Amino acid sequence: MKLYHSPASPYVRKVMAVAIEAGLDGKIERINAAVSPVAADAAVSASNPLGKVPTLVTDDGLALYDSPVICEYLDSLGKGAKTFPAGGAARWLALQQQALGDGLLDAAILWRYESVLRPKELQWSKWSDGQMLKIDGSLAAIEAAVPGFGSRVDIGTITCGCALGYLDFRFADKDWRKGHPKAAAWFAKFDERPSMKATRPIDPNAKK
Repeated sequence: MKLYHSPASPYVRKVMAVAIEAGLDGKIERINAAVSPVAADAAVSASNPLGKVPTLVTDDGLALYDSPVICEYLDSLGKGAKTFPAGGAARWLALQQQALGDGLLDAAILWRYESVLRPKELQWSKWSDGQMLKIDGSLAAIEAAVPGFGSRVDIGTITCGCALGYLDFRFADKDWRKGHPKAAAWFAKFDERPSMKATRPIDPNAKK
C-alpha cells in the first residue's frame, strides 16, 4: 500500500496510529506530498481529486480518502484488536468521538489557513474567532467525555488524542489544559502509547 502523507498532518497521524495498532505499519510505503489549499501536488491529485492527504492507494490500486475511510479500511485488514467497534452503542460512540476530534482539527486548520496563509490585509477576524469558538466547544466536549474513555483505544480516542496533540504542535500559546484537567490527565497517558509516540507531528519547515 502507498500512503501520500505529510509529517505535520494530524489526519495522517491518525491513519498511521491506526496502522500501528493494526500491525500494518510495515506494509505501508509513505510518500511525502506537499499540498495546501493554494498548491496542488500532481501525484496526490492523480489519485484523489480533492488533492488532500492522507490518500491511500491499496495493493489493488483503489485510492481511498479521507482519514475516516482509510482508518476503517486499515482496521478491517488488521489482525489485532479492532479500533472500530463492530456494532451497537460502542460503535456509534466511537464514531461520534471521531467526528468530534476531526471537527476540532477542521476548525484548527481553517484558523491557521486564515491566519498564516491568507495575506494579512485580507484576513477576516470574525472567521478566525468563529473557528476558535469551535475549538473551545470541542475541548469542552472532550473534557466531558473523558470519564467514559477509560482504557479504550478506538477510533474515537485516537482521533481526540491526535486533535489535542495538534493543539500542542500548532497552538503552543493556547493553554488548552487550563480548564480541561481531565482531558489533560488522560492525554498525558494516552500520548505515551507506542502508536502515538511514533506518529507525533514534525514540522517539515523546521530548522534542523
